[in-house]
Amino acid sequence: MKVADYIMYGKKDVLFGQYGPLWREMRKLFIVELLSSHKVSSFESLRREELRLLVESLKRSEAGAAVDLSAKVASMVENMTCRMLFGRKYDAAVAAAGAMVEKGGFKAVIDEAAHLASVPNLGDYFPILGKLDVQGLVRKAKVVKNLFDQFFEMILEEHEHKRVPIMDDEHEEEEEDFVDIILGIFKNRETSFEFTRQHVKSIMLDLVVASVDTSTTLILWTMSELIKNPTIMKKVKEELGRQVGFGRVVEEKDLEHLKYLEMVIKESLRMHPVVPLLLPHAAIEDCTVGDFHVPKNAKLVVNVWAIARDPNVWVDPDSFVPERFEGSNVDYRGRHFELIPFGSGRRSCPGLQLGITTVRLVVAQLAHCFDWDLPNPTNADATRSQDLDMTEEYGLTLNRAHHLMAVPSYKLLV
Repeated sequence: MKVADYIMYGKKDVLFGQYGPLWREMRKLFIVELLSSHKVSSFESLRREELRLLVESLKRSEAGAAVDLSAKVASMVENMTCRMLFGRKYDAAVAAAGAMVEKGGFKAVIDEAAHLASVPNLGDYFPILGKLDVQGLVRKAKVVKNLFDQFFEMILEEHEHKRVPIMDDEHEEEEEDFVDIILGIFKNRETSFEFTRQHVKSIMLDLVVASVDTSTTLILWTMSELIKNPTIMKKVKEELGRQVGFGRVVEEKDLEHLKYLEMVIKESLRMHPVVPLLLPHAAIEDCTVGDFHVPKNAKLVVNVWAIARDPNVWVDPDSFVPERFEGSNVDYRGRHFELIPFGSGRRSCPGLQLGITTVRLVVAQLAHCFDWDLPNPTNADATRSQDLDMTEEYGLTLNRAHHLMAVPSYKLLV
């Protein structure tokens, strides 16, 4: 995959890196140092603040007017991600990188990278065409890679410059972001491998690509299904009323008690897997899986979208029915192959805990604080299922084809 080679720093990252001792060390860094439950919890106040700003923005919208929920949620997730990773809000981070602004901003460059990675490259299948780059994909990938590289270099230089004052007693209360943590690890940690600046940038890129688009996509599909299915929305609100009440907002400590909401998230992941085709896997040796012989170096792609819509696996697979998970031990963490939106085994998504925490909190808050309706129905007798466009846009991620427009009505007592 030449495009991924260029964009992902020669596959020095975790998502595309070749399995081996160095890859295991980097994945361990992800899981233990960056994305553990403790680290995820340490950014709770940041998530709470960004979500409060989203709710305030929705409250200020004109009564009865539709808001672009897709744009609002995307902006919040971008700010949340950039603050956790770089210590800056999205706008401030992008403004410091002029080339990014010229290309339409950070999100636009990420979208371009995802598009290039999802387009079949003839050079991957016919090596003789690789050097010719007949589709221009490699040329475009080099442009994207240079934009990322300039941006990450700016961020690294800024963080290296501030590392000494952060260590002073006067600044010990200043919050560390992910880049601070990564630089601290690489400076102080003794390993049998040489971690270069390219490795640091590749980890930063993994975190950005895996965070910005995926959480937004899942939040919007879940809200779409709740707005489309008012009976399910009512059950979510009733649970929130019992567990939280309407005199305060939802907090992260409440999430473990919201069992029906968890079933809604599972069903959303089943019907709308954020990554419909898992990242390609390659067999490192000849093996037999069931009745199939898989030769060494064979590339395999798992179609989780097809598994989720298979009537041999799921009853009424095209209907959104959270109750199907009631009393079931099936989860999305890779142990049950009928539901593996984050992959399984050592190649599963290391950022699962961070992503799911964000999604559950945002969906709970939006359902708790507001009643939602659709703008200007085309037919006075039309149902939500007739009015709400659920068309999917296929790519590396499974986005809504059209922005989610909805009318919020604030309902909390605070």
